[in-house]
Amino acid sequence: MDFLHKNFAYKTLPFNEFVKRASEKKHSDFFLCEDESYYLRSLGEDVRKEPADLSKQFPDLAEDFHTPNFFEPDQFFSSVFRISSCGLQLWTHYDVMDNLLAQVTGRKRVALYSPQDALHLYLSGDKSEVLDIDSPDLKRFPEFVKAKRYECVLEPGDLLFIPALWFHNTLALQFGVGVNVFWRHLPADSYDKKDPYGNKDPVNATRALQALERALHTLDELPPDYRDFYGRRMIQRIQKRTYCESPSNTDMQEDSNSTLPSSPSSVPGS
Repeated sequence: MDFLHKNFAYKTLPFNEFVKRASEKKHSDFFLCEDESYYLRSLGEDVRKEPADLSKQFPDLAEDFHTPNFFEPDQFFSSVFRISSCGLQLWTHYDVMDNLLAQVTGRKRVALYSPQDALHLYLSGDKSEVLDIDSPDLKRFPEFVKAKRYECVLEPGDLLFIPALWFHNTLALQFGVGVNVFWRHLPADSYDKKDPYGNKDPVNATRALQALERALHTLDELPPDYRDFYGRRMIQRIQKRTYCESPSNTDMQEDSNSTLPSSPSSVPGS
């Protein structure tokens, strides 16, 4: 799936028909073609304002799903119910909140990239323009080879902790059901109150990016050689003020296996 170019269509089906089609590889009934893929991501009752909550949209299913106490109840943001066809791949992106990805049924490959590799991922907003991470177009994206990839395969009952700002790309190896649980680990007023998905940049980050755009427009008024000179000075100041080497990230890069522990979720019967 390519969110930047929208190579998909939004459709409505009865739930049982959706599950039937999502679990098939060839369809007798279809919208576009007989081998099309299906993907469901639950939404809140008011899709523009309310985050998804498994206990509200799927209360019977929620009774069978319990997450470890990794956060305080008032930090909870959303629990997102997902179903996907075999072979469905979601674009590489980051979220601004910590989250747990619970694989209930089926198997799913997850590829992850550190936030410190952001400059190699060709970002458009929160998404990478590199769609095919397994066979990337290195003429268009030559820097992509510098991004270090971590990978795991989730089995039914596995939980994966995905820290905020870590890029992730998922590929369903089988028809599968999963749940994401997102929570706020920054102060509540750090987040955009109009964001029901939890993927808008924190308020102060958005302000900083907007200020940068204004500064760049101001630089545009200078001759090219002056613009180049002061642009380089700005980059140097930003690097000195903001770049950091996180010990946790350094440790993770030492041993990719330790990055991706799988622990059983408490999903009865999964």
